[in-house]
Amino acid sequence: MIDLLLHPAVLGLAMVLTFMTLIMTKRMSAIAALLLIPILFGLVAGAGPKLGEMILTGVGQVAPTALMLSFAVLYFAIMMDAGLFDPLVRKVLSIVGEDPLRIAIGTAVLAMVVSIDGDGTTTVLIVVSAMLPVYRRIGMNPLILLTLLGLSNSLMNYVPWGGPAARAATAVRVDLGQVVGPMLLPAAVGLMGIVAMAWMFGHAERRRLGVSSAGLVRASASGAPLAVDDAEAQATRRPRLFWFNVVLTVCLILGMVLGLAPLPVLMMAGFAIAATVNYPSVKDQKARIAAHADNVVNVVVLIFAAGAFTGILNGTGMSAAMANAALSIIPPQIGPYLAPITAVVSLPLTFVMSNDAYYFGVVPVIANAAANFGIEPAAIARASLIGQPVHSMSPLLAPIYLACGLVGVDVADAQRFSLKWSALICLLVLSVAMLTGAIPIAGAG
Repeated sequence: MIDLLLHPAVLGLAMVLTFMTLIMTKRMSAIAALLLIPILFGLVAGAGPKLGEMILTGVGQVAPTALMLSFAVLYFAIMMDAGLFDPLVRKVLSIVGEDPLRIAIGTAVLAMVVSIDGDGTTTVLIVVSAMLPVYRRIGMNPLILLTLLGLSNSLMNYVPWGGPAARAATAVRVDLGQVVGPMLLPAAVGLMGIVAMAWMFGHAERRRLGVSSAGLVRASASGAPLAVDDAEAQATRRPRLFWFNVVLTVCLILGMVLGLAPLPVLMMAGFAIAATVNYPSVKDQKARIAAHADNVVNVVVLIFAAGAFTGILNGTGMSAAMANAALSIIPPQIGPYLAPITAVVSLPLTFVMSNDAYYFGVVPVIANAAANFGIEPAAIARASLIGQPVHSMSPLLAPIYLACGLVGVDVADAQRFSLKWSALICLLVLSVAMLTGAIPIAGAG
């Protein structure tokens, strides 16, 4: 009995469930839970002498991401302070007005367009910077912004240059086109589903805020008139440097997309230039950094803590054992249905595992088992993509911490609000994929 309880798969499952329970019930902060829970279970697993090495390995793997995000937060914070996004906000407002319905739909469409480059971090920075002032202006629920952003970005990551599609194809050793091509229609329907969801959110916010069908907000959520920028915010604006900031930001994003240099290097250089040109005074630069220091610290510390968590999860063998245990309990009679099963199971697995661990650790094992039932590896690769909308809310994913930090909401609150909608979009995409044959209902063997 004791041996069973100490099995890596059992310990891994218990660790993940304990972690999720504690942060979802707010009994522990995400940072503390990400650090203390894996250490505790690592000690129980007998990995005490090696825990330090595992943690450092995990932290080392996320260090470039933490470095990049720390300077990215500062860069885009300075751009917001300088007023770079003011014209964009005014343009968005001129199109969507102050109508929550149009704002919600605009959020989804903007996130889809920006996500074309396949990078979640860039999408978060641009969409949140552009849309958050609009949400705050009329008092809309910022959790709607996070939900539409995450869902849109996750489905747009089906593009060939998106990380999940490339990982899935590589994991099962098939051509990328075989994975992406058949999933284009299901993804397109999923994107339309997100727009429909935005329409529903918009109608609900209309009712909550007391907005007429013409889109005229009578008052903010607190009942006060819509606020304008205060004097302090106006003092940080640099309207004369608008076009310089536009060119700098465009060059920075192009550099990210084209891979001209490592992302941390690009963000560090971009921040240095932006801070020096917009706020030449050292005193002003310190003031801008201090004004956004909380966001930087929260994002970086959470990412390092997540690295420690995954370092122990992988280093102790819990991650691999959980995957193998899940496969071992599948009865032979349901083997022919492994493709849709893989799709459904991808929702919880991608939530508690990194994409690398899932696609390179779990998917190849499933593909090998499915081949015995006449299911092509490409079909398993396509099925493994279904859970990406849920994965976008994973506590092990860096962009969710960045997005929540910028918006100013707790990660657990964002997850509680978004997960049911993420699962709904997953099931919509799965349904269309099965109808079109992209994911076969049963194998041929």
